[in-house]
Amino acid sequence: MADVQIEDGIIRVVQLDIQDPKAAAVLAEYPQVRWPEITRRALKIGLGYLKGGGKD
Repeated sequence: MADVQIEDGIIRVVQLDIQDPKAAAVLAEYPQVRWPEITRRALKIGLGYLKGGGKD
């Protein structure tokens, strides 16, 4: 399980493993130096879909 912390509006994820071969294949099409930014954007978009879902 990843260690997730929120501090001053910043989400920090330590030791996160994502087992998704299709997502890995898409990410691998880009230069490795862009992986952190692409992953950050994807996480931001994904969490945006969950707005308000915490009360369910």
